Amino acid sequence: MAVASELSADGEELVIRVSGRFDFSAHQAFRDAYELLPDRPRRYRVDMQDTQYLDSSALGMLLLLRDHAGGDNAEVNLVNCNADVRKILTISNFEQLFSVH
Repeated sequence: MAVASELSADGEELVIRVSGRFDFSAHQAFRDAYELLPDRPRRYRVDMQDTQYLDSSALGMLLLLRDHAGGDNAEVNLVNCNADVRKILTISNFEQLFSVH
């Protein structure tokens, strides 16, 4: 598991990339990716192109990110989800809370 993040040049969007298994072992690295920023970006994009698996703790981490980003007013996009990841997000009704691509 690896978590990497990159803030856009204008500071408007934070991209968080999760590689491998997205589970509790990623908890601190995932939180640090957005909580340690000096300013809050307007948009968040979680790139799951290299995410092979996610569990219930990963779903909880995504909810914490959404709350941090502004809750119902947050713009959090989950992108590049493979079929298995997308299925878990769909079963969990995360498509109601996030933009999933």
